[in-house]
Amino acid sequence: MAMTIHVDIVSAEKEIFSGSVEAVFASAVMGEVGIYPRHTPMLTQLKPGEVRVLLNGKEEQFYVSGGMLEVQPHIVTVLADTAMRADDVDEAAALAAKEDAEQALSDNDAKLDYAEAQSKLAEAMAQLRTIDRMRKGANH
Repeated sequence: MAMTIHVDIVSAEKEIFSGSVEAVFASAVMGEVGIYPRHTPMLTQLKPGEVRVLLNGKEEQFYVSGGMLEVQPHIVTVLADTAMRADDVDEAAALAAKEDAEQALSDNDAKLDYAEAQSKLAEAMAQLRTIDRMRKGANH
């Protein structure tokens, strides 16, 4: 039996995933991180993007809007404002949000703050990358 580590993925609204997995992969602000059982304790900020867990040799994918990743030797906790299974990400809504953010960035008279528009664009792009990666994984 493979060694496992317990993972909790939690949003502001609810717990999205809780269980033992073989590995966790996430998009931290410092870059992609991979966590295996008995990993050194770590606390890092997550950027909008994917969190993937390896469960019985298969990857399950989740989208997080950013947040924090806490690693202890036997438990990993992902805390995010928004978290959802990759299957639940709405591609049409993400495309619309991307277009709105791009429009706001190009419109000098926009009431939307530039940093806020950049943040919304980054979040929409992360959702679309998650969908794209999920589709590529399904084809293999």
